[in-house]
Amino acid sequence: MTFCEEVRTICNESWEASFNHPFIQHLAAGTLPEDIFRFYVLQDSYYLKHFAKVHALAAVQAKDLATTQRFAQHAEETCGAEISLHEGFFELLGVKEADITEFEAAPTAYAYTSHLYRTAMNGDLADTLAALLPCYWLYYEIGERLKNAKPDHPIYDKWIATYGSEWFEKATREQIDRMNTLAGAVSAERREELKAHFVKSSHYELQFWEMAWTQQQWQAVSETEIQV
Repeated sequence: MTFCEEVRTICNESWEASFNHPFIQHLAAGTLPEDIFRFYVLQDSYYLKHFAKVHALAAVQAKDLATTQRFAQHAEETCGAEISLHEGFFELLGVKEADITEFEAAPTAYAYTSHLYRTAMNGDLADTLAALLPCYWLYYEIGERLKNAKPDHPIYDKWIATYGSEWFEKATREQIDRMNTLAGAVSAERREELKAHFVKSSHYELQFWEMAWTQQQWQAVSETEIQV
């Protein structure tokens, strides 16, 4: 069993929960309220900006020029294409400049990106990719599962088509192969560390849907809630 096959099995329960989350199910049916998707797009745009920056860190961590080039291209192509997609959604959803200026990341979006940075800054390329990979791979599998869905909605149809596209599949498979190569060259102890990064990111992927579905906000803790 390859490293990626192993971690995919370990995370299967949380991934199935993502596939069956109301956000995904309603998006596929075309019944997802647009205000929920609007919240998601703003949060995901924030996430992708940092996703691109972590790819840049991975490019620096690479030991050879070819890998450096590929991570730089992934930052430009994958993230650039998705950010462009989101900008199109902004127009369709009526997102104004003020909405972007006044935007604040929700707790889950903030925590997920913080996890990516912490992993990259404290580790090497294998650590960084282990944390980045679930985003590629989970969205690819969602795209595959929803290929025959017909939301009959201009935004949701385009979202599904993006993650079910050939270029996204190619990018995902490249990173899976790279992860297997990197993990195959380290000790069993290091593999456990890489698994932990992958599992945490898979957890945050599931929580990202819930964050959007509930339109999660920062909430102050009252004195009555604090137990001494």
